[in-house]
Amino acid sequence: MRELLAGLLLLPGLALAAEAPPAERQAELLYLLRQDCGSCHGMTLRGGLGPPLLPETLADRDADTLAEIIRGGVPGTPMPPWGFEITGEEARWLARRLKEGVQP
Repeated sequence: MRELLAGLLLLPGLALAAEAPPAERQAELLYLLRQDCGSCHGMTLRGGLGPPLLPETLADRDADTLAEIIRGGVPGTPMPPWGFEITGEEARWLARRLKEGVQP
């Protein structure tokens, strides 16, 4: 896990670095992704009750749109809003990780 976090921090691009949560919060967010998101989207994010969260299935959506879904949920579906626990910046960080294919 430590290697994964170190690798994420070394990603190129100043925008990513500027918006990245602190390393401890990154670990918490990845744990949330694995445990809470994984309970519906599958532990490997290949789908389950919810759709897959893989780069190829998320390619048509930008990180901001995905962050809105994370924070606001999807009315009329089992996708709950996580805005009570995740900030917009954190949701965008998670969305970028999902689009890059980082496994939880």
